Amino acid sequence: MSNKLEIIDLHVNAGDKKILKGINLTVSDGEIHAIMGPNGNGKSTLLQTIMGNPNYQVTKGKILFNGEDVLSMSVDQRSRSGLFLAMQYPQVISGVTNSDFLRASLNARSEQKVSLFKFIKEIDKNIAKLKMKEDLAHRFVNDGFSGGEKKRNEILQMMMLKPKIAMLDEIDSGLDVDAIKLVSDAIIDLKNELNLGLMVVSHYERFFTSIAPTHAHVIVDGKIVVEGDSELVIKIDQEGYDWIYDELNIEPLVDEKPMVFSLGVCARNQRNNNG
Repeated sequence: MSNKLEIIDLHVNAGDKKILKGINLTVSDGEIHAIMGPNGNGKSTLLQTIMGNPNYQVTKGKILFNGEDVLSMSVDQRSRSGLFLAMQYPQVISGVTNSDFLRASLNARSEQKVSLFKFIKEIDKNIAKLKMKEDLAHRFVNDGFSGGEKKRNEILQMMMLKPKIAMLDEIDSGLDVDAIKLVSDAIIDLKNELNLGLMVVSHYERFFTSIAPTHAHVIVDGKIVVEGDSELVIKIDQEGYDWIYDELNIEPLVDEKPMVFSLGVCARNQRNNNG
């Protein structure tokens, strides 16, 4: 069965502030969608809304996954259906080991309990592939982890849970060049294994080059204003966003600083959570 995530005329508020203003986007099996745009324009809001963050209120539109109404599902139902979000700011869960967390998550998705032997074999294989510390399974989730370790741990969760559609929110930020290569290789291997559909937010052209997007979308002021393929990623890396403002006669947001889409851009303030 093929998988399809459909976002239809999606409008989203955060409190009294309008963030998304009519997003239309479809993601199918095997597609990699690059979600781009300056800070504070709605990229993370889109992914968080799909996954069910209660801080964002849908005021209009639909989200369908294989024809089912995602907005009527709880967060855990969305996860069980095959949706996955690798977070920009992974949370610490003290007192819960990675192995307990992942095994409980897998058991919640299966009618039969996951074999302990198979689970240990799979998690050890994936930890080694991501070149993470061998004791990772016995450490508390993200407790005492560096920023890069937290991001790789999100990818480990994706590798173990094997979703149908995965959303990656700046998963490459905080990673050095070697770690970006490890993570991008793991993403592509999983994509090829599962025919996985992906939505990827990033500011790094090198990361997008590694995973080769099939589609690219630029969000400005809560709307998709330009769409294309990997050539659009290259154009933005070389020219930034000014040409979009000029061609479409769009005014940048007041607190927005137009940025060049390059490897050198790595700063991200946590106050820009809705971007």
